[in-house]
Amino acid sequence: MRVLLAEDDAALASQLAGALAAAGYAVDHAEDGQDAEFRGQTEDYDAAVLDLGLPGMDGLAVLDAWRGAGRRLPVLVLTARGRWHDKLAGFDAGADDYLVKPFPVEELVLRLRALIRRSSGHAHPRIQRGALVLDDNAGRFEINGAPVLLTAQEHRILAYLVHRGDAVVSRAELGEHVYEQGYDPDSNALDVLIGRVRRKIGGGRIVTERGKGFRLVDLP
Repeated sequence: MRVLLAEDDAALASQLAGALAAAGYAVDHAEDGQDAEFRGQTEDYDAAVLDLGLPGMDGLAVLDAWRGAGRRLPVLVLTARGRWHDKLAGFDAGADDYLVKPFPVEELVLRLRALIRRSSGHAHPRIQRGALVLDDNAGRFEINGAPVLLTAQEHRILAYLVHRGDAVVSRAELGEHVYEQGYDPDSNALDVLIGRVRRKIGGGRIVTERGKGFRLVDLP
């Protein structure tokens, strides 16, 4: 799962990027509003963490531009302003959730997970596909109660397929959502990773639809 982090405070951005990476997300970082607006318009993110006080173009303007262009990604707004009319302005611009600084980093991770999960139609934090279960709040997989040990990239691949339900996911789409900016669609790295995931969860759980992509199926 791939997230855009738009935050100009270098120390906070580093802290949040580290926490999000540890939680299993690929993170792209924008330091100003123009960069954030451009990335959100041209890249396919699962969610964005957007500071309202960005230089150059403030967060409300960025969010308004995204929504005006039909970009539907879930957006978690960060701000130092805790007044109700400031929050209302964020929601009116199209924010999905709101955090006032300072906040526990763990809360941001949980809120972001919930936004991504609900945007893909999953209300409960435990998402089950046959014997395979994603505990979204804990950020781990299990099969018949036994933990599945995955690397960060393997986790992102499997989590994205789980969130997409029965849909067939193309190679290009999967690559865009599990790698930071700079993914090379001609590389075979993604195929290698999918092979590793198959070996860890049972090869029959990820089906290749020839010429279309990959699909997760329910198996006991």
